[in-house]
Formats: sequence, structure tokens, C-alpha cells
Amino acid sequence: MVLHQASIDWATRGIWVLAIVAGSAAAAPIIPPPPTLASSSYLLVDANSQEVLVERNSAKRIPPASLTKIMTAYIVEEELKSGRLKGDEMAPISVEAWRTGGSKMFIREGTEVAVDDLLKGIIIQSGNDASVAIAEYIAGSEDAFADMMNQQARALGLKNSSFLNATGLPNDDHYSTAEDLARLTIALIRDHPEQYKLYSQRSYKFNDIAQPNRNKLLWRDRSVDGVKTGYTAAAGYCLVASAERNGVRLVSVVMGADSDQARMRESQKLLSYGFRNFDTQTLYEAGINLRQQDVYYGDADTVEVGVAEDVIVTFPRGYYDDIEVEMAMAAYLEAPFSAGQPVGELTLSLDGEVLYSAPLVTLNEVEESGFVGRLGDSIYLFYASIFSDDG
Repeated sequence: MVLHQASIDWATRGIWVLAIVAGSAAAAPIIPPPPTLASSSYLLVDANSQEVLVERNSAKRIPPASLTKIMTAYIVEEELKSGRLKGDEMAPISVEAWRTGGSKMFIREGTEVAVDDLLKGIIIQSGNDASVAIAEYIAGSEDAFADMMNQQARALGLKNSSFLNATGLPNDDHYSTAEDLARLTIALIRDHPEQYKLYSQRSYKFNDIAQPNRNKLLWRDRSVDGVKTGYTAAAGYCLVASAERNGVRLVSVVMGADSDQARMRESQKLLSYGFRNFDTQTLYEAGINLRQQDVYYGDADTVEVGVAEDVIVTFPRGYYDDIEVEMAMAAYLEAPFSAGQPVGELTLSLDGEVLYSAPLVTLNEVEESGFVGRLGDSIYLFYASIFSDDG
């Protein structure tokens, strides 16, 4: 982007504000409307910017079926990451775990199974028996493990989820939303990249029984590397999928489809629409100097200004050069101030619509100058204000 600079007559605390604008005005982006899916609830989101690209009923509470196991596995991965659990630990298999109905890993009551094997059984085979076994081993009971799941849900900001078991087997008070499941999946990919690789494994053999991964998109689309299927009569056919192409990662959630083929087909529609019509880029990195700003009453004449977090923006594909960038801040800063202090606002817009906004912050500390320095700056600013008013 080519930058040009202009001052505008917007004031903060009586100080003129400076704006820097990149890009030029262009026609409104032309993109096709999103697909309409044969599904009760769905969502498409960019994993890096967390921009929602498509959604329908994404905040509606519905049974998550085996999508629940994304949270079950996340808890296991958190325990492994913290060192409270080891992958080679042997977990005893109870009668309750062995008897659990639905999809199975086929573990046997009275035996012991390594934690790593149970985790693969949960992720790849969607084993209800493995889910109960690991829940009992970590928390003492499945009820206690469900309490851990709900604590973790709150920590991740899942606002409309309630977990009563580790499997997703039906219960009226066990629910989630497409929105929450997407947020959970993004956290999984971000926080546990090594364990996330398991979600792309196409099959797993345990107890001499080989079972394929139920996510058939792994065979249909090479960019898909997860995540999880689910089905109960109440939930319908569900699928959380994630794919990465050219550094852009999308997460789709389809819930309430009427068949295995439908959930795959509708998920593919979402992913194809997102990759075809949108792009995501990191425009500014945290801690990188974007501008030198004048400082008065300090032991330095200028300070570096930037952003505290990476600026990651999703926008219609092909319109990067049309993004307008405005950095608005006071014409000068008065010391002292610490690093990280907000001093302005960064705004990115396209065709008049704000894509992103974030505070501009100081990147280094500036201490107050001595008496002579402060006196000199006072005199300078006094006369500068007079000439400015006369101008």
C-alpha cells in the first residue's frame, strides 16, 4: 500500500489529530451471496482473524452429539501440556467405560490402556468407551470430568455450552452451539498443534480392530485436516471441519444435516465459498514501529508507535489494494508515559465499512525530562499555539 499523509480538524484534548490514509476509494466489492445449506445451524469462520464469513442460527443451542469429544480431547491435551498427565500412563478400564453404548474403540473391562491410545480412540475412532475411561482416569468420575469441561468452556468464552458427559450421548441439559464449537476448535488448533495432527489421521488400529476416521472429507479434500463428526437422532448429522490453503485456515460447523453425505457436502460448500471469495493477511505485526511520534516534556524527542497485537484482517479476495488505513492520534505526546500506553486508533476500512480497529500504543517508555527541558518545551509550545491560532 502507498501511504500519504494529511491533517484533519478533529481534536483530542485541544490537540490536532493526524491521519494517515492508505489506498484509494473504490467500487464496492462484488462477491456472490453465501450458499444456503440443508442444515439447521451452520457457521464458517476464519481461524486467524476469527471473522465470521457465513452463519445461520449459529448461536442456537442444540445437541452436539460426538462433537462434544472436541472438548473431551482438549481437556486431555491440557493435562498433557501441563505435565499433570503422561501419554504412557496406563488408565484402568472400568465396567462403566466398557459398557458405554454407541461408537467404540473396543477396550476391554479389567485391562489398562495407555493415555495416548485412549486419546487416539477419542479423536480418530470417536470412541465413547475411550471417552468415559479417560474421564474417569483424570477426574475420578465422568460427572467430575464434565465439571472440568464446563470450567474450561467458561475459560475459553463459550457462552452457550453445557456439558454433562464426555461422549455427547443424549441429555436434555447437554448442549452447545455452532459458534461455541468453532471457538473451541480454533483454541484446539492454536493451543495444541501437535495433538491436532491426530485429527487428520485416516484410521487407527487397536485391539486388532482397524477403524477409519469418520470424517470422510479427509479423503475428498487434501486441504482438510480435521476435525470431528457427530450423530444422534436428536442432533442429526454434524461435522466440524477445518482446512488450510496458502496460509489461510477456515473452520466450518454444520449441524442437523439429514445424512452423512449431506454433512460432508454442505461442509464442502462452506469451505469452497470461503476460500474462493475471501483472503486473510497479517497487515501489521505486534511491536513493530509504524510511526515516530513527537514527544514533549520527555527525555526523548520521539516515541515509536505500533499495535499491541498482530493485525489480522479478512477481506474480499482481490481487494487488498483498496483497503484504507487510518492512524489517528494526537499531533504530539506529553511525557512521562510507559510502553503499551494507548495514544491513538488504527482503523482499516473497505468501501466505507470498518474491517478492523485497534488502539495504537507506545512501544517504549519515555521518562519526564529535567526542569530546563520542560521549560524549553513549554515556551516552544506556547508560541507554536499562538502562531497556529493566527494561521
